[in-house]
Amino acid sequence: MSTPFPKAGETKPKKWVLVNLEGKTLGRAATKVASILKGKNNVLYTTHCDMGDYVIAINAGKIHLTGKKLDQKMDFQHSGWPGGDKHTSYRIMLEQKPEKVFELAVRGMLPKNPLGRKMIKKLIVYKGADHKQTAQKPELLEI
Repeated sequence: MSTPFPKAGETKPKKWVLVNLEGKTLGRAATKVASILKGKNNVLYTTHCDMGDYVIAINAGKIHLTGKKLDQKMDFQHSGWPGGDKHTSYRIMLEQKPEKVFELAVRGMLPKNPLGRKMIKKLIVYKGADHKQTAQKPELLEI
């Protein structure tokens, strides 16, 4: 007996999933979304193939962090030049770019290789409740 491993072309078509982030905790919502992007909810899950579905996350501006993370957790960017580092607190990031906060959380939970970079492209995050993917008929997923 052998275990069947589906190849990249043998997978079923990818679905579109809509996730509402209003009132959800950042880390708990990000783990669920990362699991869907990986395809772990699929019966034929294989680690070396992209088996996941597309995810549309709405209301990213209404997500919350627990504890003192709003002020103590920092995002770090560096330009490559001496003294070119920027530190931004998550309180400021949630006001300016809440989509980036959620995308960074999900990106950290995906594999750090070409497959993970392919998976993160299937995540679409919106600050508000409106989204442009109505033609794909996404199904609502409660997390």
